[in-house]
Amino acid sequence: MNQDQSTQFEWNHHINSEGAPEITPETLKSFLSSDIQLIDVRRQDEYTGELGHIRGARLITLETDLESQLGQLSQEKPMVFICRSGVRSTKACFIAQAHGFNNCFNLQGGMLRWGALNFPVEK
Repeated sequence: MNQDQSTQFEWNHHINSEGAPEITPETLKSFLSSDIQLIDVRRQDEYTGELGHIRGARLITLETDLESQLGQLSQEKPMVFICRSGVRSTKACFIAQAHGFNNCFNLQGGMLRWGALNFPVEK
């Protein structure tokens, strides 16, 4: 990701009603070829289920794995948390912020909105 893309990525977001930085699926789709970390915090059955997952997303389940695996993630690269609707990914964003990650975002509407927009998924 070049400097212009990084700056635009940081600026092209808003704060959701819970107080977490959030990006739209449209914004994320435009940055999929960039050097970002996609973290899907759903369960394995959801990740491979009906809604599928975004190509390149790493499965790190919120309830069982997130806190123990945060140390394996880069604090330098933007990080987008993904879940079914945005609730768990908002929680994941707050957990990451509490561990010193300052460049993390929630995917607005989660995989439900991603799928409603007919954006590509893998199963």
